[in-house]
Amino acid sequence: MKISGNTILVTGGGSGIGRALAQAWHAAGNTVIVTGRTLATLEETVAGRDGLHAMALDVTDAAAVASFAAEVTARFPALNVLVNNAGIMRFEDLRGTRDLADAEATVVTNLLAPIRLTDALVNHLAQQADAVIVNVTSGLAFVPLAAAPTYSATKAAMHSYTQSLRAQLTGQVDVIELAPPAVQTGLTPGQESREGYLPLDTYIAQVMDLFSQLPTPVEICVPNTLAFRHAERDGRFDALFAQLNGH
Repeated sequence: MKISGNTILVTGGGSGIGRALAQAWHAAGNTVIVTGRTLATLEETVAGRDGLHAMALDVTDAAAVASFAAEVTARFPALNVLVNNAGIMRFEDLRGTRDLADAEATVVTNLLAPIRLTDALVNHLAQQADAVIVNVTSGLAFVPLAAAPTYSATKAAMHSYTQSLRAQLTGQVDVIELAPPAVQTGLTPGQESREGYLPLDTYIAQVMDLFSQLPTPVEICVPNTLAFRHAERDGRFDALFAQLNGH
């Protein structure tokens, strides 16, 4: 992926990793569009930055995704990079019958929404030079957090889907997986300052260094992610799962 001169669409750009990535890519010399449900937070992301644009979108609304794809490609015909970053993480107690609203919302937001948006934009992207799709997964795709079972499962599914997408789009669109470790963001309550989590600015600096490599790795895994990514290969899955889940 070239580091500058792109037109990049980042979902979930109103906060956290999405906001920080959008601003870092903009600073590197790219036109960037951020989406999210709340226009006010998107406007905070783009404030004072020419070439960084806000467009509201609820990625869980299938009809809205289709109309948004038509609008964004009309406004930004040079769009060549899609970053599927929007996601939610809910803690769930599986030890009895429960309301499945959190699980269903997680599946729609984290799995079905990026599939829909990719589908809506893939024809356009395939016609662009230097086209890239970046799917944001998680270290928990490889070693799940038992307290967030559906979140972990959707990220594992996106890891698998990304591999298939990469194979099918070979020669047309580069497909990159970005798998964050535990980062200090607002993904869950209190996470912005949680001890042991990677500071957001440190994470973004590491990510931008990896994106700058030639060739760009197909999996962007910073050092804190690598233990999770290679846990199965290295025979450490059971130990890491027990450590992560307090067993």
